[in-house]
Amino acid sequence: MNETDGERAMEVQINKIEAIVRYERLQEVQDALDEIGVSGLNVTEVKGCGRQKGYTEHYRGSLANISLLPKLEVESVVPAEITDRVVEAIVSAAYTGETGDGRVFVWDLEQAVRIRTGERGEDTVRHEAPVGWGY
Repeated sequence: MNETDGERAMEVQINKIEAIVRYERLQEVQDALDEIGVSGLNVTEVKGCGRQKGYTEHYRGSLANISLLPKLEVESVVPAEITDRVVEAIVSAAYTGETGDGRVFVWDLEQAVRIRTGERGEDTVRHEAPVGWGY
């Protein structure tokens, strides 16, 4: 039987969250995610540009326009039912109010497999939640 896109979208149970944040906000983001039981993270150093537009500096007597600024990309895969809480935690923790605070992207994932055990789907991303979170 062929699945329609609508049926398939309803079955999404896990999401990948990618956040581009300032270096100095990483610890706050990690702490906020720990509080809601998200401990699986990947952090990658990235460079990019957006509204911040970079800066100009003197280099060997010449002006150099530095448009790609260093940031961190924080990635996590979580059960769909806590995605909104995770996004809100990241936004709150990464916020400074200045241009260049970053972005958060959410992706629906079709499948995840834990290599060690062969577990698939939501079971691969469930963590022990703090008491009271009920997921």
